[in-house]
Amino acid sequence: MTRRPHALLFDLDDTLWPIAPVIATAEQSWHDWLAQRVPQLTERYSIAELRRQRMALLERQPELIVDLYQLRRVALAQVLEEIGSDLRHLEGAMAHFAERRNAVTPYADVAPGLATLQSLLPLGVVTNGNADLGVIGLHQHFKVNLAACRFGRAKPDPAIFHAACAELGVDPAHAVYVGDDLRLDVQGAQRAGLRAVWMRRSDVTAAPLEGVQPDAICQDLHDLVQWVQGQMQH
Repeated sequence: MTRRPHALLFDLDDTLWPIAPVIATAEQSWHDWLAQRVPQLTERYSIAELRRQRMALLERQPELIVDLYQLRRVALAQVLEEIGSDLRHLEGAMAHFAERRNAVTPYADVAPGLATLQSLLPLGVVTNGNADLGVIGLHQHFKVNLAACRFGRAKPDPAIFHAACAELGVDPAHAVYVGDDLRLDVQGAQRAGLRAVWMRRSDVTAAPLEGVQPDAICQDLHDLVQWVQGQMQH
């Protein structure tokens, strides 16, 4: 029997906006900012080398996965110490990156789609990222905004999905999660007892994951609106 949805939860990156070009631009701008203030760092570390350094740190401290901003901060602090520099530019560097990371451009269907969906159901966010919806200008659509960095656990941990449902006052069985990542979003939500819609946009390449069957597949929020409206007729 089809369950009528009582709430809709969203992933952000690559679901509501493309993230790869934003991160690429942000990292280049961040590297340029550091080059002006700590040239000895950027002479020694390229963007790719700084990324490898962060990944190595994550292997040593896997708990940092819940806050990628903090991972970047700790890794940068270590690099500054390695080259014998003080930390006076650390906070400025992080603020610069955060500003550029939030310079996203939502897909064209997002604003009208969220407005329609908001008129049908309460909406929420469950994200592993560090996007600031207030800065981006979408915060008004969501009653709940739960980020792993604040909650302390990241997708696909069922706890973060359950916490968002609790904040919205809905049982997980009557919530639907929408995201682009089959493992973190679809499988993670389904294992937490929610239904899950795979947002498979044409500009994001994603192959099926063995054993994971989304409850629906949508190409954009127009598709999602139609699916939700159909579900609410039951």
